[in-house]
Amino acid sequence: MTEIAEPIQDVAHLGHVELLTPKLEESERYFTDILGMEAVHREEASVFLRGYGDYATYTLKLTQAEKPGVGGIGWRTVSDAALERRVAAIEATGLGLGWSNGGFAHGRAYRFRDPDGHVMELYYEQEKYVAPEHLKSRLRNQPMRLPTHGIGVRRIDHLAILCRDVPANRSFAEETLGLRLREQVRFNDGATEIGSWMSNNAVHHEIAFVLDTKQVGGRLHHLGLWVDNREDVLRAADLFMENDVFIEAGPSKHNNSQAFYIYSREPGGNRVEIYSGGMIVLDPDFEPVVWNEEQRGTGVYWGAALPASFLDYATPHTE
Repeated sequence: MTEIAEPIQDVAHLGHVELLTPKLEESERYFTDILGMEAVHREEASVFLRGYGDYATYTLKLTQAEKPGVGGIGWRTVSDAALERRVAAIEATGLGLGWSNGGFAHGRAYRFRDPDGHVMELYYEQEKYVAPEHLKSRLRNQPMRLPTHGIGVRRIDHLAILCRDVPANRSFAEETLGLRLREQVRFNDGATEIGSWMSNNAVHHEIAFVLDTKQVGGRLHHLGLWVDNREDVLRAADLFMENDVFIEAGPSKHNNSQAFYIYSREPGGNRVEIYSGGMIVLDPDFEPVVWNEEQRGTGVYWGAALPASFLDYATPHTE
């Protein structure tokens, strides 16, 4: 594992995720009508959405595409100077793609690829959400009124992406973005790094790099969205059943992260996790927790084992 002498604290958090979908209208209905997210903007073949607790104007972008998958991953830095420092570190790796003028609701951004080919960007300037009158909350510290329909997703939480080489992606994230390793799964007496869960802040993980057993590259395993408590996860199960949404796994409790979860697939084919609870990491010298195959087991602390499709299916999918 790479030793970093002083923590890099230039990246604040995961900012936004773009999902590609071949069924844009149906995907939008899934995220708005069933999950309770709010559509705030449209342009060409994209719609921009938010959870009611997200401070940013949007955190999820859905874009029409031939196949499902992840189109881009945005990270917000803590300042303009921090942005410049991280860009210099990325350019030194040869994985930079260059600057753009930004996009809807945020300023200039620097685009790059991780070693597996996933497109990411860094930015600092961020337009904060201002709710219209009919969506204003009586809570002055809440950006938007609690939705009266759907599951009521509060915020974007994390995503898991598949990689042909987990150590290469994990090291890149540590050395250029400053992400800190929280938990890891290693098989074969520690020789094979199956997955690494990482974050820039007290959240257990904002991104997970997981081994792509099909060695395809650039794929998405799932997007994780936060709800307040376990009852919301159970309510999600009811709403999925009532709306004929495929439930792939859960409700159950993970062993690593300790979170309560349910996995479904939105109409475009992308896997979505509704997620609550989990570890908060406040310890500045936290030692990453490593699980082997025996300790990891089925990946579940209690509840039904994860199905074979959980390891086999990712977007874009390949047989």
